[in-house]
Parts: sequence; C-alpha cells; structure tokens
Amino acid sequence: MLKEFKEFRRLPDLLAAFTEVAQCYSASCVFADAQYRQGIMHSAIKPAFRAKAVGQALTVQLSAGDLVDPLKALEMGQPGDIIVVDAAGDTETSVCGGLMGGLAKNRGVRAMIIDGAGRDTDELRDIAFPIWTRAITPRGTHTMFSGRKEELSINIPISCGGIIVNPGDFVVADEIGITVIAASEAAKVLAAAREQAQREQATREWVAKGKTVEDLLKEFGRI
Repeated sequence: MLKEFKEFRRLPDLLAAFTEVAQCYSASCVFADAQYRQGIMHSAIKPAFRAKAVGQALTVQLSAGDLVDPLKALEMGQPGDIIVVDAAGDTETSVCGGLMGGLAKNRGVRAMIIDGAGRDTDELRDIAFPIWTRAITPRGTHTMFSGRKEELSINIPISCGGIIVNPGDFVVADEIGITVIAASEAAKVLAAAREQAQREQATREWVAKGKTVEDLLKEFGRI
C-alpha cells in the first residue's frame, strides 16, 4: 500500500559498533558468514564506484511502472541511515542522482541502495555519496516534470535484491556486495562478526609470515 509514512527505532550505539567492526576487509562477507550466509542481496546490485557504507535501513517502496523520486525519504532521513529502495528492479529509470545524493548527505544519510537504477555517478563520486544499483542510466523519473512525489511509502517492509528488508535493519555494503542483518538479531550477529573478523586478521598475519595450509589448519582449524 502506498502513502504510508512511518518511523523506526534508531540504535546509535549499536550502529557505532557495527561501523567499527566493518572496518575489516570484506565486511559484507564477514557479516554474511556470521549469520550463516543469509541476508545477502542479489549480486546484480553493485556499487557505482568503490565504497563502503554501514547504517540502518530507511526503506522506500515505489510503485512499479510509475517510479517517482523518493524525495520524502530525504525529509525523513537521519544521520546513520541508509536509504533502501524497492524500485521493482527497473533498470531504465533512475531514482537517484547527484542532487539527491547531495541532499541525502546533508541529512547525514550514509548511502542509497536501489533495486533499480541511478545516474550522475560522476557527481556522486565527487561528493563521496555512494549508491548501489542494478543499472546506471541517463533517464530520470517524471517527477521533475509532473511534480508528483507522493506515490511511495516509507519505512515498511520491502523486497530489495531478493530479500526482505525491514525498517531499522542493519546494512553492511561494500565493493563486494550487500548484507542485511535483522535488527532483532543485530547484537548476536555483531558479536559473531567481530570474532570472525579478528580470527581472519590473525590468519592473515600468519599468511604474511609464509605459513602453509597445514600450519593454518593446525592453528585455527579452518582457513
């Protein structure tokens, strides 16, 4: 249903901990492994340029076949949010560009993830506002001509990249992919991810010393 505008509970202390752990290599992989390889968006959704972002999901549901610019999300966005958009997988109409990215960044929004398309990647790169999309295209929505912008919902459960994303879920996105962690499981997954990141770093240091596979298995029990 469209035109539902809700809020979600933001957890800044937990988000700070997620952000700290995600400084590791391959953060999306670490968090995916920590929840048994679940919550991974489809690999077709890729970053427009090399980037990493960690935040809580502000979800946006657009209307298939009648996409609008999700400007309402910019009004509701807060520091630490990642705007996650269900644009019905439309690869031929962009719902985010450079100006929107700049406005989102001014609100403290960390990134935008779109099951659909974006544009203005040169500008987005220069202002360091990352987006993940299925495609990049010059075509924008009709909003700039029609003025219509209310045909959407904010902060309801959506489908993005083949998984369900709920408002407030934690998102870890990097150049490899996107992993979503349910808010209800966040503390448990964070603890497992921290342990995995530390174990991988210890293994990495052993590799740098010229150790063999047998050495690693003996010390860590896995690679």
